[in-house]
Amino acid sequence: MANVKMFKLLGVMLALVLIVWAISPFLRHQPITNDVMATAIILILIAVAYLIIMFNPGWTKAVFFFEGIVIGVSGYMLLAYPYSIEFVIVGLIIVIIAILAYMQKLPPNILKWFYR
Repeated sequence: MANVKMFKLLGVMLALVLIVWAISPFLRHQPITNDVMATAIILILIAVAYLIIMFNPGWTKAVFFFEGIVIGVSGYMLLAYPYSIEFVIVGLIIVIIAILAYMQKLPPNILKWFYR
């Protein structure tokens, strides 16, 4: 039981570090570019998704699906050409994995991460 509490504490600390890292350019008054905005959006959403999955594991597939969409769309909308296509591809891969997890068509060693 103590290991679970320590794991959750470390998870919350990781999420807070990601959020602070995402907003640090705004706090340091750096120029706000599309790259900074895309990075901040993605880091904050990863932190929030990690917290949701940690405290409610049943939402793993839905959060994974949503993260794939957000990563693909924000990367495409905010980043320049070569990077925008890469983020769309990564987002599409994440969405496909989430859909396959819903359909339970993934190998058992991967599927165990979605059904706890």
